[in-house]
Amino acid sequence: MKEPSVPVAKEGVPFILFAALLALIFAVLQFAMLALGSLFLTAFVLYFFRDPERIASDEEDALVSPADGKVILIEKFFDERYVKEHVYKVSIFMNIFNVHVNRVPFSGTVRKVIYTPGTFYSANTEKGDLGNESCAIILETAVGKKIAFVQVAGLIARRIVCWAVRGDALKKGERFGLIRFGSRVDLYLPLQTQLEITKGQKVRAGETVLGYFS
Repeated sequence: MKEPSVPVAKEGVPFILFAALLALIFAVLQFAMLALGSLFLTAFVLYFFRDPERIASDEEDALVSPADGKVILIEKFFDERYVKEHVYKVSIFMNIFNVHVNRVPFSGTVRKVIYTPGTFYSANTEKGDLGNESCAIILETAVGKKIAFVQVAGLIARRIVCWAVRGDALKKGERFGLIRFGSRVDLYLPLQTQLEITKGQKVRAGETVLGYFS
């Protein structure tokens, strides 16, 4: 798997350099307000693409959050797209102020990566759920359980980045990708999962325990 950079995601470097260059140009030209605005933009982009270290739970059966943000959906239904069985679906919405680097919720082997082109509705709406661009990772744990975690683009997000490829052995808490500027991550979990979260709860990628595999 490709290695992301730390503590700033390398995908953000072009945006950071462009904003910093604008600030420098405006400063040289003595356009004070524009220079200050560009400097503020540089600081915001740097903040957005931050990539802090996280320590995942060492409990063997613990399932950690794949994203920073707020839990906006917990439901039970039959998943026809990814794992082909009855599952819990947990959706986590990331706003522009959340860390957007995504992390692996549970250790296992990547069996499939499915990229689906689509639209760019707001990620916390039904239209966004059904039609937005997405990238799904189907992962099989050491004991044969299948889970899926899906990056979903949002209204502002126009670029999903996934570093994982088929056959990768991923470890719980490690980075697997990011989504630029507002988005969501969906989890599809076996019904045997003991969920420990509630709708509306705020979570942190790689650290917050969402539940346990029984």
